[in-house]
Amino acid sequence: MITENIIRMADALLTLKSREEMLSFLEDLCTIQELKSMAQRYEVAELLDKKLTYAVISEQTGASTATISRVNRALVYGAEGYKVALERMKQEEDK
Repeated sequence: MITENIIRMADALLTLKSREEMLSFLEDLCTIQELKSMAQRYEVAELLDKKLTYAVISEQTGASTATISRVNRALVYGAEGYKVALERMKQEEDK
């Protein structure tokens, strides 16, 4: 459920203007383990987008099949946040 506090945090993220600012903010906001978990879920999303199997994704990322399934569910039925980010990253890489 999106709360007012989550909206304010999203707004704060949108004020950051560089990778360095974003990394500094994330380092202050999250524990290293939280950052690693989020990075792992994003990597899983990238590999699912490439149509890799759960077994290959688990081997490459160390993610459990439960994590892979949760990310897949978000890709298929979620709010399309992963899809937007993945598409924009592809566009950036194509430049």
